[in-house]
Amino acid sequence: MSQRQVLQVFEQYQKARTQFVQTVAELASRPQNIETLQNAGVMSLLRPLLLDIVPTIQQTAALALGRLANYNDDLAEAVVKGDILPQLVYSLAEQNRFYKKAAAFVLRAVAKHSPQLAQSVVDCGALDALVICLEEFDPGVKEAAAWALGYIARHNAELAQAVVDAGAVPLLVLCIQEPELSLKRIAASALSDICKHSPELAQTVVDAGAIAHLAQMILNPDAKLKRQVFSALSQISKHSVDLAEMVVEAEIFPAVLTCLKDPDEYVKKNVATLIREIAKHTPELAQLIVNAGGVAAVVDYVGESKGNVRLPGIMMLGYVAAHSENLAMAVIVSKGVVQLAIALSEEPEDHIQAAAAWALGQIGRHTPEHAKAVAVANVLPKLLQCYLRADASEDLQTKSKKALKNILQKCVHLPALEPLLHDAPPNILKHVVGQFSKVLPHDSKARRLFVTSGGLKKIQEIKAEPGSALAEYINTINNCYPEEIVKYYSPGYSDALLERVEQYNPRA
Repeated sequence: MSQRQVLQVFEQYQKARTQFVQTVAELASRPQNIETLQNAGVMSLLRPLLLDIVPTIQQTAALALGRLANYNDDLAEAVVKGDILPQLVYSLAEQNRFYKKAAAFVLRAVAKHSPQLAQSVVDCGALDALVICLEEFDPGVKEAAAWALGYIARHNAELAQAVVDAGAVPLLVLCIQEPELSLKRIAASALSDICKHSPELAQTVVDAGAIAHLAQMILNPDAKLKRQVFSALSQISKHSVDLAEMVVEAEIFPAVLTCLKDPDEYVKKNVATLIREIAKHTPELAQLIVNAGGVAAVVDYVGESKGNVRLPGIMMLGYVAAHSENLAMAVIVSKGVVQLAIALSEEPEDHIQAAAAWALGQIGRHTPEHAKAVAVANVLPKLLQCYLRADASEDLQTKSKKALKNILQKCVHLPALEPLLHDAPPNILKHVVGQFSKVLPHDSKARRLFVTSGGLKKIQEIKAEPGSALAEYINTINNCYPEEIVKYYSPGYSDALLERVEQYNPRA
């Protein structure tokens, strides 16, 4: 065979390999093909191509493996069992930028599925190689590495700590300062995934100077970047007062409030979450948000949002109101009760209704004035309805019951309490009757209204255990009226009167 023929054979072999690997990569991009590829044993065919002498074949083989591993955890497990990871990690240090991107993609695709698979990526020495890639000149390589590191860190504190120990954080902070938008996004996302697990991990990110750089990007026009920036800031803020104060000191208020009206739903939700995480810690931080116009802005946000996007706003109002009478009054003045009442009525999801019930309870529990503000919004019957609903979740029932009790124990606005006399079960009725027993002895106008509205009649129909708190309250109320009035409204009194009529013998 001549030299030319030998070269032709090699050429054909190279073309066949190239065509095979490109076709597999293309097929792997469509979910309907994955099972067929898996059954055909494509993993074992791709593995040797990672070591091919032709760089484009290596890269395309890695891309195909990444697409397969990305599809489900079984295929990712097959990549681990096929001993492919060590080869990829070795190549990360040796090969060109195209291969590095493809190799980092495979590591990310394996790591994303579970902590166990992410641990397999760590165990094969990938962290050091990925961190070195963060120092590459090419922004695409940095991005691929940052993405893989974020996917490893997101699972749990141990894996996030391993990413930190490998020296990733200072380099990720440098990446958010790069001009490329996509690199900024992925780096901010990775920092968020590291921060979320513990105060110590968040502190590591803060110590690397991340807050200042993140804060500079809150008004960036790119929605996807803002999502990640607000996510990272809220993951830092949630852990402690000190960390929340450091975020506030970066002078994010009042600028962040404009983002509550961002066209992007995820940006809005992440901003509301950030404000919630700051507000929950101390009255001082909540007051700072109030002073910046934050409560009014969040009330508008709750009014304009639906579903899970609404949730962080609802909770933020509850946290602010929980701190003090004055802060709860700030929520009332900003029409927060009205919006929370609407959310309680119209949200179909139990967990969102439960949050609205809890927030209303935090507002109404302070003073009679606070309780009245909640009661006049017709919240009490709605809370009772949520509590009594047979198909309500345990959390919704518990929070509705607690909110009812909190508000009732302060509420002296009797017109709002009266409907509950007819509908409330005994454990709630006790609190309702207790409030009437506090007010009626001191208010003659209320006593008269209580008779004409049918309240006194309803009280006489309640069966209370002798010596119970409920019996005491009923006695206190009855003592506010002449004995014959109480008798007149007692059950069976009209029958007794008729009996007396029948037995009455008029004088001849």
